[in-house]
Amino acid sequence: MKSRTPGALAALLASMVSVCVGTSFAKGLFPVAGATGITALRIGLAALLLVAIQRPWRWQISRVGWHAAARYGLVLGAMNLSFYQAVAVLPLGVAIAIEFLGPLVVAIWFSARRSDLLWTVLAALGIAALVLPGAGGHPIAPMGVGFALLAALFWALYIVTGKQASGVLPEGQVVCLGLCFASLVAVPVGVAHAGTLLLSPGVLGAGAGVAVLCSAIPYSLEMLALKRLPNQVFGVVMSLEPAVGALAALAILGERLGALQWLGIAAVVAASCGSALSHRRDEKAIAEPVPPDYVR
Repeated sequence: MKSRTPGALAALLASMVSVCVGTSFAKGLFPVAGATGITALRIGLAALLLVAIQRPWRWQISRVGWHAAARYGLVLGAMNLSFYQAVAVLPLGVAIAIEFLGPLVVAIWFSARRSDLLWTVLAALGIAALVLPGAGGHPIAPMGVGFALLAALFWALYIVTGKQASGVLPEGQVVCLGLCFASLVAVPVGVAHAGTLLLSPGVLGAGAGVAVLCSAIPYSLEMLALKRLPNQVFGVVMSLEPAVGALAALAILGERLGALQWLGIAAVVAASCGSALSHRRDEKAIAEPVPPDYVR
């Protein structure tokens, strides 16, 4: 197992980079098809890809399984729409850091450790540093903060519903069916906004690239990492995502953050790492959180 750890860590880091790079490219497409249009392409095309590969019509699924997959998928679609709306008006690193409040609150809510409340305070201070007036070189849009907080709420619900769905369905079926149900939320909203523009070759091709970078590649790499890494190690590495997102947006979009905002991201990363390290299998915390990155 130990010999597999370096490869699993590399796979998880590559997954994170793929998501952040893909989201940065997706943001560059917002002026063309809008945040909701790109969300529709990403989720819809990713769902079609998994349907083609897994052929879910062959599965025997109970009514309980369908209900669990539907709840998970509807939350997934709402989470993606909210997050991309936040990214449309916020720097990527800021949006990711705020959204991280979702899984952090879930972990602390189910924790038996009172000391975990310290991580909540640290994360709250980090978020305050991110959104304070004058923290960066540009004003922070309150609407963007609202959408990021909404995405955090849906991410928390996503972890809970994903855990419930994975208890009655195999993981591969959960992801495939979840994306199909998420498409029922995201695709109509995106089509209502962008219409037939989504079918133009340029937009459709770019959307396919975003679906691969943000869904297909991360999904494969994260499944590999989850089988080889302890749960707390997975959580610690995932905590780096706000920083990775900020660096990707800087390189691809030229988004620059102020010193106070970088300190805020560092505080959120530290809070997430601390929460993951303090996690114990015998606590009431969710022991196997559904990895969020390949669907965000």
